[in-house]
Amino acid sequence: MYKDKLDILNTLAPWLGKTSKMMEALLTHQFKKDNIDVSVKQWLLLKFLYIKDGQSQNQLAFLTDRDKGSLTRLINTVEKKNLIARIPSKEDKRVNLVYLTKKGTKVYEASKTSLHVITKTLHTGITDEEISTTINILKKVIENIKMELDKGDE
Repeated sequence: MYKDKLDILNTLAPWLGKTSKMMEALLTHQFKKDNIDVSVKQWLLLKFLYIKDGQSQNQLAFLTDRDKGSLTRLINTVEKKNLIARIPSKEDKRVNLVYLTKKGTKVYEASKTSLHVITKTLHTGITDEEISTTINILKKVIENIKMELDKGDE
């Protein structure tokens, strides 16, 4: 544990934050290099629709951890690129379901090559055991955060 503010670099927080920012930068760089015209946030939306197409905006807001206004702006941007389409639900006309277009599916499938390159880069010089240990540690960190956040709900 750290004793004072000067020792913060020996805690997980700054390293997790820096890693997250660098991951987004690497994804953006690789997508540009591979001529994939989507941001990381747009790509995440495509990914969730690729996994399960025809989701409501409420479901997507939850999955992408975005508020409804922010998600609506994101959907508008991706829709202008003709990667997704909003179609009113047959059961409830007030609900729009979001679907991948053929172009959206092609863009997502093309991104798999980029992800393979990125994964290879990330794993360079790291053993399978180290990767497994890191994943287990990150899972524990996530659980610790969830437990702390749940305390606030009590």
